[in-house]
Amino acid sequence: MTNFIPLFPLNIVVYPGEYLNLHIFEPRYKQLISECFQSQKEFGITTVFKDSVSEMGTTVRILSIEKVHEQGEMDIKTIGGKVFRILEHVRSLPDKLYEGAIVTYPENIQDGIQSKLLHLLRELQQFHSLLDVNKEYKKQIELLNSYDLAHHAGLSLEQEYQLLELLHEAQRQEFLERHLRKTIPTIIELQNLKKRIEMNGHFRKLSVNDENPEM
Repeated sequence: MTNFIPLFPLNIVVYPGEYLNLHIFEPRYKQLISECFQSQKEFGITTVFKDSVSEMGTTVRILSIEKVHEQGEMDIKTIGGKVFRILEHVRSLPDKLYEGAIVTYPENIQDGIQSKLLHLLRELQQFHSLLDVNKEYKKQIELLNSYDLAHHAGLSLEQEYQLLELLHEAQRQEFLERHLRKTIPTIIELQNLKKRIEMNGHFRKLSVNDENPEM
């Protein structure tokens, strides 16, 4: 299936099912949002990397226009829909300030391993505990998927986009697991290093037989 959608390039990655609040201030996107809201049509958010628009993105549906400011700026609430791939970028549209694209919607397999997701959630909780961060999820645990966890895993923009490119839930779970398996030990080592630095100059009980000197 292919169709035309308006495009809204941003330096973020949006995932299916994600709630996103946006402040719209550029004339071209004020036009885009007004038209999509009136016609109840979706638009697409693609990720911008160094002034280049990504090939894949996510459709977004406007839930509400919360406020229209005096100069026409808008605060809107949206939700992510389906992952799409751009077939043709349409840079000029009659009477339109914004751009668009002909897109296709690749099959996105949502079946994952619930036990692995629960393991991921525990690892993510450990990750947040090490950083002294508290995160809550809007869904019940049994309804969570990899998209719900991705923005909380400390991924770079490039890594978030790499996860968007994965079209199977099991692959996305594996991607997050590899990331946390690498990141958590690094944080632990940095915290141990911080403790050693803080102890420099303090009295310590040392012994040549101690592998781990008392600090």
